[in-house]
Amino acid sequence: MPAAIEVHDLVMTYGDLRAVDGVGFEVAEGEFFGILGPNGAGKTTTLEMVEGLREPDSGTITVLGEPVWPRNPGLLPRVGVQLQASSFFERLTAREQIHTFAALYGVPGARGDEWIERVGLVDKADTRVEDLSGGQTQRLSIACALVHDPELVFLDEPTAALDPQARRNLWDLLRGINEAGRTVVLTTHYMDEAEVLCDRVAIMDRGRLLRLDTPAALVEALDAPVRVVEKRGTLEDVFLDLTGREYRQ
Repeated sequence: MPAAIEVHDLVMTYGDLRAVDGVGFEVAEGEFFGILGPNGAGKTTTLEMVEGLREPDSGTITVLGEPVWPRNPGLLPRVGVQLQASSFFERLTAREQIHTFAALYGVPGARGDEWIERVGLVDKADTRVEDLSGGQTQRLSIACALVHDPELVFLDEPTAALDPQARRNLWDLLRGINEAGRTVVLTTHYMDEAEVLCDRVAIMDRGRLLRLDTPAALVEALDAPVRVVEKRGTLEDVFLDLTGREYRQ
């Protein structure tokens, strides 16, 4: 299967802080790929470089067979981006918001209406975005990222700060996006989310990519030193095994 994304030796520094330190990976077409790690691991910075929002200090990135840098406008209609912090136009309803995004991409407003329905926001279509709940805002953000039918979708911690039920509802939506044939790249700091959604997971901490494999293979490959606590066999155990420190979600 051809690669939708190829990343080699990415480095990004902020003063003395090496936020991303030699990260490299490939994502296959149609794959649901996760980047897992705690806050400050370098996930968002890595994703922003791959999306073309931030230029790396060094390293190479190819997306859908094309270089990301120098800035590549040809990739814009082929890629959808949902940022960690949703930013909408002020005082617009959900319907007006997605129609605006549709117009920016030269897509008919009817496509926006379809996505309002697909993400379950028909009853909130005429509600201003500032009056939506956290889960509704995230669903609208994802709909705006998909309104132009991109081949590749980037989702940066889309379920952060949502309650457990809203997270699970959003998982169903994300599965459907991937099953429709799109390549999905997700960053998350939730162990269970990575295990449930992702075909493969890259575990990051302190700017480094520690290991990359399927969730099942990562758990199976755990070393088995004697521990006081019973080993549960989860990605949380993998993180502890790789870093020697407890994971705090």
